Amino acid sequence: MSVDRKQLILEAAANSFAQYGYKATTMEQVARLANVGKGTIYTFFKNKEELFDEIVSSLLKEMRDEADKAIDQNSSFFENVHRALYRILEYRRKHQLTIKIFQESAELGTPAVQEVVQRLEKMIIDHIKSRISVAIQKGELQDCDPELTAFVMLKLYISLIFDWEKQHAPLEKEQIAKYFELYLLKGLSK
Repeated sequence: MSVDRKQLILEAAANSFAQYGYKATTMEQVARLANVGKGTIYTFFKNKEELFDEIVSSLLKEMRDEADKAIDQNSSFFENVHRALYRILEYRRKHQLTIKIFQESAELGTPAVQEVVQRLEKMIIDHIKSRISVAIQKGELQDCDPELTAFVMLKLYISLIFDWEKQHAPLEKEQIAKYFELYLLKGLSK
């Protein structure tokens, strides 16, 4: 029964964080949404930070799993990176909690939320970095700094998906793949 209560608390907290944000969510609110006493929450979690951390860890695992599902062993390195990044960023765009996290980070600068954004970015960069290292060993890529290259890939993707559409029509998935390949694989010179 206690596992069920913990799960109820996690779900209620995730809903509260997604709806109100980290800063505005209180343990009282979570208790009310989970239909448990506030003390029950403290039997599982020391504080709001620990509760948030468990939800975020689960979220990061889900995003990593999404990236792994997008990988096709018969596709090229660039195709797989494109597929994985697109899947992760689409997940981020559609998942209510990640939307709220990025919104609160940008608008309020809540330290705990900014830390989550950094963890998320680090997880994505580490994931790409490991794939780059394998591609270098296989001879699919020239020798490069895997972490810097992963960082550039992520930032290019974020720019093509999120930043571009602030002032332009959104790019289609195929267009994003084309520009990603052009800028990172082929280059602009003839």
